[in-house]
Amino acid sequence: MPSARQELLRLLAKKSFRLGEFKLSSGGSSDYYVDCRTTTLDARGAQLTGKVFLQEIRKQKWKPQAIGGLTMGADPIVTAVAVASGKINGFLVRKGEKQHGTGQRIEGFREEGARVVIVDDVCTTGASTVQAIEAAREFGFKVIGVMCLVEREEANGRPNVEQAASPAAFVAIFTANDVRKVHRPAKVRGPVKGVRSSSPTFAVAAICEVCGRQAVTNMPRNRCAAHRM
Repeated sequence: MPSARQELLRLLAKKSFRLGEFKLSSGGSSDYYVDCRTTTLDARGAQLTGKVFLQEIRKQKWKPQAIGGLTMGADPIVTAVAVASGKINGFLVRKGEKQHGTGQRIEGFREEGARVVIVDDVCTTGASTVQAIEAAREFGFKVIGVMCLVEREEANGRPNVEQAASPAAFVAIFTANDVRKVHRPAKVRGPVKGVRSSSPTFAVAAICEVCGRQAVTNMPRNRCAAHRM
């Protein structure tokens, strides 16, 4: 029987990892994309996320009073960990202060001086994680640890986060390479519509970036027949 960590990795590879052409937050492009929310918002995925993050928090011996991060990538992770722990509170960091009501940027748990762990779903440049760290400290929290679900290992993401988090440690549950190794693309065997070939074609199934219909990765820009031109 697979461990919670192994099961979460497989779920990420199945639900969140996509091949194609994607623009990243760094401004660059990539041949893959990891949309963690399709896993962290999945019923089983949420259970596993909470359990695995909680295991790592205990391994690091952080003992936080609360866990939080920048909306919205961190939102489902925060809820999952709070529910799994039964005692760690949650808070969310708005991308900007509210222009109405209390005008506060930190939502949920608000206790100055509290020990907190900052979480994020994917770390590319680390900008969203750094923003959450800075907002938490500005409020008065004591950041004792920083975590992300998937680290892309590029765009100076780790150095950026480690510099902002210091002296707190930064821990990634998985790297994008971990997820990619487990990923098994759906396969289409036989002639592919719209592809001229004298023999059966073996292609990797994908989703058209325009309409969401089935496409194949040996087509330009990961598009279906209707949007191939």
